[in-house]
Amino acid sequence: MYGNLKRGEDTEQMGVIDWANWNTGRFPELKMLFHVPNGGKRNAAEAARFKAMGVKAGVPDLCLPCPRGGFAGLYIEMKYGKNKTTDNQNEWIRFLKSEGYKVEVCWGGAAATQILEEYLQQERTILAAGGK
Repeated sequence: MYGNLKRGEDTEQMGVIDWANWNTGRFPELKMLFHVPNGGKRNAAEAARFKAMGVKAGVPDLCLPCPRGGFAGLYIEMKYGKNKTTDNQNEWIRFLKSEGYKVEVCWGGAAATQILEEYLQQERTILAAGGK
C-alpha cells in the first residue's frame, strides 16, 4: 500500500489518515485531524532547528482538536508491535488528561480508527469562549 515501506507505526498511522480522508463525509471534523511531527530521526542541525521551533519530545502523534463527550479534544499516540510509551510520552499523556483532553495509546491503525469513530459519535462539548 505504501510502496516498499516496512509495516510499522508509520504505515499504521498513514492508514489512519487514509481512513480519515475517506470518512470526512460521515465526520467532517476529520478534516482537522493532524500529525504532530515530533518523532523521527534527524541530524543534529535539523534537530536543533526543530527544537527552536517548539518541537517537544513525547507529544502524541495525532491530534483532533474537536471537543466531544466532555473532552477538550482527542490525542492519539500510535504504537506498533511491542513498542511501549516512553517516559516523555507518559508525562505528556498525564498532562493532557489533566487539562481535559482524551488521550489514547493505540496499537495499530484499526484501534485508532475505532477510537476516532467512537469519539466523534459523542455529543459535541460546548466550551466557554475565551477573551474579547
